[in-house]
Amino acid sequence: MPMNQDQVEMCLATAEKSFQKFKKSSRFARSRLLSLMAEGIRKNKEALISEIIKQAGKPFLASEVEVTRAINTFTIASEEAKRIGGDVTPVDIDNGGKPFSPAISYWVGRGPVFGISPFNFPLNLAAHKVAPALAAGVSVILKPPPQAPGAATILEGIFKEAIKEGKLEDEIPLGTFQVLICSNELSEKAATDPRIQTLSFTGSAKVGWHLQSKAIGKKVILELGGNAAVIIHEDADIKRAASRCAVGGFTYSGQVCISVQRIFVHQKIEKDFTNLFLKEIERLKVGNPSDKETVIGPVIDSGAADRIMAWIEESVKNGAKILCGGKREGNTIFPTVLTHTKTSDKVVCEEVFGPVVVIESYSEFSEAVQRVNDSKYGLQAGVFTDSAKLIHYATENLEVGGIIINETPMFRADNMPYGGIKESGLGREGVKFTIEEFCERRTIVTWNAPVNS
Repeated sequence: MPMNQDQVEMCLATAEKSFQKFKKSSRFARSRLLSLMAEGIRKNKEALISEIIKQAGKPFLASEVEVTRAINTFTIASEEAKRIGGDVTPVDIDNGGKPFSPAISYWVGRGPVFGISPFNFPLNLAAHKVAPALAAGVSVILKPPPQAPGAATILEGIFKEAIKEGKLEDEIPLGTFQVLICSNELSEKAATDPRIQTLSFTGSAKVGWHLQSKAIGKKVILELGGNAAVIIHEDADIKRAASRCAVGGFTYSGQVCISVQRIFVHQKIEKDFTNLFLKEIERLKVGNPSDKETVIGPVIDSGAADRIMAWIEESVKNGAKILCGGKREGNTIFPTVLTHTKTSDKVVCEEVFGPVVVIESYSEFSEAVQRVNDSKYGLQAGVFTDSAKLIHYATENLEVGGIIINETPMFRADNMPYGGIKESGLGREGVKFTIEEFCERRTIVTWNAPVNS
């Protein structure tokens, strides 16, 4: 049952009270907690996979990968909890600093975190908020997606069991991590409450920027998605590129922020690449997400399916050609490839968040880079080429947060800095980097009194 206003207030008060104790906890205790939570996820792997399939409609293999990644995320956080340190900076760079010892700066937790996670990764994107918070010594409230809250609820139980198993009650209050299931209105009030020091949101750009405008005085981290692009140059291994783009574009029906949405392929290899790409798509099984062979299942709900089909139809009316797909059965949309699109088509300029990929050709590499940049988003991009010169050009000129060379933008390791520019968001995830987002530096400088004073 969703919480009411009084329960939300109690949750906020508990988070603030728990933080005052938890911030004094040892790095050993935090690391031990996170290690036990990683093991708890491993023990509950089957239940978590089942819950993700049932609530989010995520195919079995993708759900299994997500749970495995969550284990890794908590394991990394357990290790990083021991490494949160600081820096020593000399201050005697002019005569006025001569009487002072070097400045010592170290990370301290800012205060309670409010995390909002989406339906497409209901466990691991929650983990990327919860695990770094616990490593940093700050309490965290997590609002899970209304479509798929079950994984977060299981995670909360794993947290409580880990405290008990590790005999950590003296250092870590049970209220350090809470799951908040409530209306969007109450969630916004909680996120903007003065007791919350950091807001970490993953979801739509519209909601994210709205919350940022309301979260005055808080640290805000936004991961808002995009319309990820791939450049395939004439020297690329097009067979591998076609295979990777098929997986990158259609896994979990394209409901991933870094799914391949736009492909720019050199005109000399356009025909060969496209033929290979369409053959690779034929290999991807469409069907029941519980089937271990399924790659493409239903999108999250009928509203999403209606929107995606409307965007496809709009593009066709504007002159686009359908190379495959464009059909729907219930909430399942068959993998769709379009070409001859216009830059104003929503399937090009917005985030489809569905099984739709656009292919267009280019003549000059610089032209392809410019077309990638012709977007309000800038999360990640992929580049397939063996040319060191072109790789350098891409890394210097692509306007995105991450560039994946000879792979699609779908690649993400849970320890690497991850996030975008422009309307793709603010700040970075990746355990170590999120810990820093949840902390602030405290600097200590000591005046050295003269020996004879």
